[in-house]
Amino acid sequence: MKLKVLNIEGKETGKEISLSDKVFKIEPNDHVVYLAVKQFMANNRQGTHKAKPRSEITGSTRKIKKQKGTGTARAGSIKSPLFRGGGRTFGPLPRDYSFKLNKKVRKLAKKSVFSSKIASKSILVLDQFSFDKPSSKKCIKMLTDLGINSAKSLLISETKNNNLLLSSKNVEKVSVLNSDELNIYSLMNANKIVISEAAIKKIENILK
Repeated sequence: MKLKVLNIEGKETGKEISLSDKVFKIEPNDHVVYLAVKQFMANNRQGTHKAKPRSEITGSTRKIKKQKGTGTARAGSIKSPLFRGGGRTFGPLPRDYSFKLNKKVRKLAKKSVFSSKIASKSILVLDQFSFDKPSSKKCIKMLTDLGINSAKSLLISETKNNNLLLSSKNVEKVSVLNSDELNIYSLMNANKIVISEAAIKKIENILK
């Protein structure tokens, strides 16, 4: 499969890039994508939620009324979950939500997303992100020239590009990653993906 290479002004450079069928033209596996997204979101959960059980509540342990003869339910101390200010029954406690996923499964998920995005013509290839200095105005113009200024976009460079990153900070619906930072959630969340020519080759080497 081949894609035309564009420049930062949205014009064709006359070059084409060949995409690996093993990365960009596989049968998408939706279940694997689901597992990878679930893992990404679970691994990012803090899990610091906490509610106090009755053993951690400050208060008297005196039995507040006699066991029988009151006509109401028996009750122990004021720390009982039945009373206001008492402990919570089966409340949340700090825990780790993360779980493991095989490296091959994570790679298959990314290849599935790339293949789906290529099939829907949601991927554009740029010769390079030529930003000499941070400029939000230049970033907006680039997106407008590419015809994706109103879409949720993901820009992928080969290596960390600080000028591109700073240029996109104040631009709505735009995210920036380099080829070493790719994650399944960002790929799925983007409606349009713009990848530099050098980043394509690096991604293919990583995912093959």
